[in-house]
Formats: sequence, structure tokens, C-alpha cells
Amino acid sequence: MTVELLNQVAGQALKVTLLVGGPLLLVSLVIGVLISIFQAITQLQEMTLTFVPKIIAVFLAVFLTLPWMTSVLMDFTTRLFENIPMYIN
Repeated sequence: MTVELLNQVAGQALKVTLLVGGPLLLVSLVIGVLISIFQAITQLQEMTLTFVPKIIAVFLAVFLTLPWMTSVLMDFTTRLFENIPMYIN
């Protein structure tokens, strides 16, 4: 396995990681900012107010994007397994 091939596989793995984790992190970020703005406006500093909506939103995002995330991960894994003979040489 050459350095270029290793860099290519690592780059693909990083891309897949960002594709799969990105939507969930983005949903969590948006909900967190909205809740922070709401807390700043109302001066309500309840800790559970920050966690419960984020957990629910991330759960919904996982539920809605799970088929797509599964297909992205399966495509990456299939390509990885198909290229094993090339990696050995």
C-alpha cells in the first residue's frame, strides 16, 4: 500500500464521516443557537431546556436521515472491501 493510496482511503473515510455526522451536528447547532437566543431574550436559565429539545431534534434527524446514512456507509464499505486486493499489492 502506497502513501498516496493510504491518503486517498483516509480522505474518503473523512468525507464519509463528515457526510454522516454533519447533518446531525448541524441540527444540534441550529437548535442550540435558537434555544440560547430564546434564553437570552427571556432570561430563563433552565438547564433541561437546552438538552431536551436538542435530544429530540437529533433523534428526529437520525430517524429521517437513517436510510441515507446507511446507504452512504454501505457504499463506502463495499468500495473498501472491493479494493482489498489493490490495497494488498
